Amino acid sequence: MRRRRLLIGFGIAGITAAAAAALWSPPAWLVNLLPVLFPGCLYQVPTTAPLVALTIDDGPDPATTPLLLAELGRHQAGATFFLISERVSGHEALVRHLVTAGHELGNHLSRDEPSISLSSGDFEKDLLRAHRTLAQFGPVKWARPGSGRYSRSMITIMRRHGYRCALGSVYPYDALLPSARFASAFILRNAGPGAIVILHDGGQRGFRSARVLRNLLPELRRRGFQVVTLSQMVARANTRRTAYLGP
Repeated sequence: MRRRRLLIGFGIAGITAAAAAALWSPPAWLVNLLPVLFPGCLYQVPTTAPLVALTIDDGPDPATTPLLLAELGRHQAGATFFLISERVSGHEALVRHLVTAGHELGNHLSRDEPSISLSSGDFEKDLLRAHRTLAQFGPVKWARPGSGRYSRSMITIMRRHGYRCALGSVYPYDALLPSARFASAFILRNAGPGAIVILHDGGQRGFRSARVLRNLLPELRRRGFQVVTLSQMVARANTRRTAYLGP
């Protein structure tokens, strides 16, 4: 019985270690497989240029978005902010400041909910509802479905309305793990040319993301990387391949 318990314990420990290793450094083949299994969204940009695209979800937040903008400005970095449109009301000046500072707007729909749970008709209505709000402030051509899951019909709808779908290749689980130290280390370990990094704004997540940027941006710059918006990276990528990693 004791031997059996030991074997079970070793088995659990092994599974835990394997899961931790996968969490810490996802294999390149898995990142490359995602757009094949789930075509239509941009996960990373095929380039050898020292560029990293930073994307920030779930804003705006009057308490935390200014902190993120301050860190980005301090280190001359760009970002694509995927905003939730129902959070814009009352904070229009903040969104205008974001755009004036040279950052890019992305459409993260109108509410914080899994987009995959919506019918095709409701998804289209929500996408356009958010677009009407965000387009008042500047061009909006990237969309990110809520919770990151999508269907072929959602991709078709996004493209019909001139949107490109974007997810990412470096996600430090900051919506789940409340550790700025882990997020900073994870991004530095996994970010390379053409990487798309995902962080979150709003509440405690936003405060953590500000701390992440405070640690991350100077180190990426020291390593020779420039942190840019999605559109800037796609435009400057030194490749002849299409920006979409999928049909």
